[in-house]
Amino acid sequence: MQSLRLVRTGRVCEPRPRYKSPEEVYRLLKPMAKLDREHFVVLHLDGKNSVIAKETVSIGSLNQSIVHPREVFKAAIINSSASLIFAHNHPSGDPAPSKQDREITRRLREAGSIIGIEVLDHIIIGNSRYFSMVEAGIL
Repeated sequence: MQSLRLVRTGRVCEPRPRYKSPEEVYRLLKPMAKLDREHFVVLHLDGKNSVIAKETVSIGSLNQSIVHPREVFKAAIINSSASLIFAHNHPSGDPAPSKQDREITRRLREAGSIIGIEVLDHIIIGNSRYFSMVEAGIL
């Protein structure tokens, strides 16, 4: 599932996945663990925490991807997202967050707060496990 886009047609859309826990997001994005470069993905959610869009914002190198708030929130505004969940993979297999992971999460959360789009979590996907910044008390 490379990109899931919301198309507003005025008709009832098919049921969408709903965010209930970091583990559910991990199961949805688990295939990212096999990627050989870092991919930074944003899940766009509506007011009921249903996923309305999935977007790959950045594809980086073996150990980093460049993410700018402008790129993250552009699609969020277009999709009228109420909140966002960030996820990226660590090709090394170790989902422990780096100093840069923590810093970009802080910056994105601040940007979201300014424009009124809540950041619900940032999940890092490794081999057979994940790290949730919410579960760790970082976010």
